[in-house]
Amino acid sequence: MSVEQDLAASAVEQVMAALGDAAVEAAADRHRLSLTRFANSVIHQNVAEDVTRVRLRIHHDGRTASASATVIDTSGLRALVERAADSVKVAPRDPGWPGVAPPAGLGVTRVVDPASADVTPADRAKVVRAFVDGAGGFETAGYCRTNHWTGSFANSAGHTLTGEAVECGLSGIARNDGADGVARHAPLDLARLDGAALGARAAAKARASAEPTELPPGHYEVVLEPTAVADIVETLAAAAFNGKAVNERRSFVRLGEGQFDPAITLVDDPLSVGIAYDNEGTPRQRLVLVERGTTVSLTHDRRTATEAGTTTTGHAAEMVFDRGPCARHLGLLPSGDEAGVASEVDGPVADSSVAELVAGVERGVLVSDFWYTRMLDPRTLAITGLTRNGVWLIEDGHVASPLRNFRFTQSYAQALMPGNVKGVGRSTTPLPGDTYTATAPRWSCPALHLASWNFTGGASG
Repeated sequence: MSVEQDLAASAVEQVMAALGDAAVEAAADRHRLSLTRFANSVIHQNVAEDVTRVRLRIHHDGRTASASATVIDTSGLRALVERAADSVKVAPRDPGWPGVAPPAGLGVTRVVDPASADVTPADRAKVVRAFVDGAGGFETAGYCRTNHWTGSFANSAGHTLTGEAVECGLSGIARNDGADGVARHAPLDLARLDGAALGARAAAKARASAEPTELPPGHYEVVLEPTAVADIVETLAAAAFNGKAVNERRSFVRLGEGQFDPAITLVDDPLSVGIAYDNEGTPRQRLVLVERGTTVSLTHDRRTATEAGTTTTGHAAEMVFDRGPCARHLGLLPSGDEAGVASEVDGPVADSSVAELVAGVERGVLVSDFWYTRMLDPRTLAITGLTRNGVWLIEDGHVASPLRNFRFTQSYAQALMPGNVKGVGRSTTPLPGDTYTATAPRWSCPALHLASWNFTGGASG
């Protein structure tokens, strides 16, 4: 029995001994998260943590309480159990308690390669060195991160599970006289992170961004590169298909309705990266959310599923009362994908079909990246934000000249509505999510050609 299995099982036993007929969930997760950061083309920070965290949720006498702590020994576990047991006695009544998950087997996940689990600082430094060299003398900055997760889950219904996964990612920029170019990639193994190719790509974008001109605000036809599309995908995952948001009527999404262009198919696939179960012990599954423009599923945990009269999809997460169940491995399928499984780009280069999408634009804008995006209206996904890391004018199917950054105000729902999607790239690029979160999200995105995007002014206002 692993340390994580022993911790989860022992936590359930201790709660049952203290409270008798309580319903209990316990999860023990060990994350070996490492981050190598660089700026001015030099590694300036190399940090790592090896943390085992235990989460508890208890339902007793009609009340529910949760607690978590970093646990290093039996006394730490005992203190966590005592705190959680005391909390549930004074917690408010919880009439919506959905019960604990029954025993169930796991789906098939990828096997973790030991070499991918035992990544050293020197291994990450080699990737960073290659990125810096690939940028050809331009000033560079960014990060390379790796994480190895092992975990165990147990509950009072006799349900037990174990899991293991690895992930990695690099995000970097190259700067040329104030003009930045970006390159990101999040393959499943560090060996597939080609730092040199990423650095060269970032530098090429920075070089092509020199001496930008101003374009008046307005609605323009756009081609969004995968790094920009990732912001749309992330927003859809958090605020559109979230079962809690839909139950509370904060989302525009309606099951069975064709609210998206038929070119849009969205799939959440945590099994492809090895995330086998959620925080409630529900086995994960590949879940199609939108199929050819029609919403066919939402993401649910046990509570939101009970409220909606359906079943959980295995998307329970921490801070469930705040954020709700959300897809964290969401992918927009590329064009021509009849099998319904995205063909991810093996290397870090841009989707090769970006040029094909650009060729179909008479006059418009090519956007590399979005940042500082903020939601104005969750019911329409109206977002305001800025472009960065490369914006170019498209004329007669060719990239004509670099542009100054824009501010935009755009409904992401309207951006993907029927008739506004003029093209989808032929392959997807896996991109990293949050830099510091141990269980970071991962987005798989192709490029998009959209008929209209609302640029409201320059980056300064």
